[in-house]
Amino acid sequence: MKACLSLLLLGSAYLLTQCSAAKKVNTINNTAKTDTSKGLKDYYKDYFTMGVAVSPQSIKNEKEVQLILKQFSSITPENSMKMGPIHPHENEYNWKDADAIIDFAQLHHLKVRGHNLCWHEQTPDWFFKDSSGKLVTKEVLLNRLKEHISTVVKRYKGKIYAWDVVNEAIDDNPNNYLRNSLFYQICGEDFIAKAFEYAHAADPDALLFYNDYNTERKEKTDRIYTLLKTLQQKGVPIDAVGLQGHWSIYEPLQTELEYTIQKFTGLNLKIQITEMDVSVFKWEKDQRSKLSNEEVFSPEREQQQAEKYNMLFKVFRTYKQNITGITFWNISDKSTWLDNYPVRGRKNYPLLFDVQLQPKKAFWEVVNF
Repeated sequence: MKACLSLLLLGSAYLLTQCSAAKKVNTINNTAKTDTSKGLKDYYKDYFTMGVAVSPQSIKNEKEVQLILKQFSSITPENSMKMGPIHPHENEYNWKDADAIIDFAQLHHLKVRGHNLCWHEQTPDWFFKDSSGKLVTKEVLLNRLKEHISTVVKRYKGKIYAWDVVNEAIDDNPNNYLRNSLFYQICGEDFIAKAFEYAHAADPDALLFYNDYNTERKEKTDRIYTLLKTLQQKGVPIDAVGLQGHWSIYEPLQTELEYTIQKFTGLNLKIQITEMDVSVFKWEKDQRSKLSNEEVFSPEREQQQAEKYNMLFKVFRTYKQNITGITFWNISDKSTWLDNYPVRGRKNYPLLFDVQLQPKKAFWEVVNF
């Protein structure tokens, strides 16, 4: 009977110990998941710069400003420095919005990535045409490109540490090489090298990036690699490659992302994730209207998103010697370029903070490591 009682007491003690340990583990996890004293920039201070795309409106919104300053150490003007908004007409520049963002960064000691200097989208028609409406010559277009890049980069010299110089020059069709843009039609591929040369001359200290999307799809990775290697062989001043990172809960695979990072690292180029978000919907190429039974942001999708963010940042941390920055494309789910695109009328939830600017499950997956 004594032996049975002793065994019973030992068993009870063991169970109590295990319950106590389990409770302690849960407490640690819960504490970590409710610790809002640190921001992304603090968790990743020994890894890479954490940044976010901003608009003139967001830097005037008190709550969004608080979130920006707590979470990030770098900002990127989402649209204000693109050619259309900043240089709408020949000999006419609109500096107001870009200047406001630079002033905000200077006031709060934030780094700035400039975005972007040469892109086939949001380039005004006048840039490619003469007074009669005909396409200009290669010489005229390169002169206009030089004047634009020199003017913009010199204005912010010393205030912008990195520029996306050429954006999305690779064609979407895997059977083609460069995109058949008006830049390409008029100048051939020379406009790419010239853009980097103009930017370097305007600010020799700025880091110069080639920036593109779908970089983790092997057929595109390899074509971007060919372009970058060719530029290097010609002595073009290019420092880094930007992986835009417009991903989803369905892609990329870890193996795809690692292949891309390793491929570009082989060129001794630094890497940044420049426009990151993780859509909760599959990517669709063509725009359409929302269907009546369109899926919503369910708990299942929220979990999938958290797991995807977890995987992505594990990879980023593994390659911290090569990756120098991560920039999210918008501040929170309150407002994102994926709202209404490519599906009109559909809300998306691709970021780490919800519509109330509170951290989501994905946030905790990113910072708990």
